[in-house]
Amino acid sequence: MPLDADPPDPPELETIDPNEYEDAQVVDDTDYRREEIEGYLREGAWDRAFEEWAADSAMGAEDYAIVVDLDLMERFDFFWDSYAERVGYHAPGLPEDWKRMDIHPDLDSWGTVSAINAGLTELGQKVCDVLKGEYIEWETEYEAPDDLPDFGE
Repeated sequence: MPLDADPPDPPELETIDPNEYEDAQVVDDTDYRREEIEGYLREGAWDRAFEEWAADSAMGAEDYAIVVDLDLMERFDFFWDSYAERVGYHAPGLPEDWKRMDIHPDLDSWGTVSAINAGLTELGQKVCDVLKGEYIEWETEYEAPDDLPDFGE
């Protein structure tokens, strides 16, 4: 059953080195192009991706209410990974020690935590797909090192 929810405001992207996240790795020094990506999110990429995600999401209304209460949507990060020529992302999630932390009164099972974390990851990927497929036309200019052997001679 689809999630019946209006898209929240797109996240404001902060200047964070993606390598600080446990779930992201960027190989090259790069211009993460967050300002441009944030502009695309505001131009409609976020709303479109959210609506596509909500239509197929396994996240229920109760789980989504927890996401909203904890302001998790605001914690997404999107950045350009020039080495892989892709939009990278970091999805927010609930910590493994959620029980001990008592972070929300309606958070009562690993099933709920898993559904929220999986749903947010799926939304992050959907946003990346929409950005890359419909908004971003950047290409990385690859410069080969000077010391490569010339096998043609």
